[in-house]
Amino acid sequence: MALEHAILVSLLEQPGSGYELSRRFERSIGYFWTATHQQIYRVLGRMESDGRLDVREVPQRARPDKKEYSVTAAGRAALAEWLHEPIQPDTVRHELAVKIRGAAFDDPAALIREVERHHRAHADRLTHYLAGELRDFTGPDAAAAPGAGRELQHVVLRGGIAYERMQLAWLEDVLTTLRGLAAP
Repeated sequence: MALEHAILVSLLEQPGSGYELSRRFERSIGYFWTATHQQIYRVLGRMESDGRLDVREVPQRARPDKKEYSVTAAGRAALAEWLHEPIQPDTVRHELAVKIRGAAFDDPAALIREVERHHRAHADRLTHYLAGELRDFTGPDAAAAPGAGRELQHVVLRGGIAYERMQLAWLEDVLTTLRGLAAP
């Protein structure tokens, strides 16, 4: 997937400025496809030049006008073409797993703090995902906004929640193993 596809999806969900798009990447899309502000702005300019995005100036009070981007018919066609192309299943490239295997040749207990740090990071992300699910997909507001887009956003979020839970269970297993090996 190219950054262009993530931008097309986000702008089809809701048109917005480069700043708003960057915030969306920080809040949701960025958990499975990351991009810096500079990358996003560079790609927005290229996609506008290629005719995949329209841009309109939106006047603002006490601030400079902002550019609001929306997807053109050519942008929709590019996304549709990409959606119909097969992709390779993801491969795992997991540096921590290699370190854990490498600990057999050093002191396994030396990795405990690092694994605990990873555990905290995944626990924090799970907490964030669960809060987002509660905020965006439960309660009266969620029922008022049904649709395929919402359902597909939710199923991706549920995948993230399941992944974080799996990571936490595995890291707990790793910690138990490391602590067992460290015991005298």
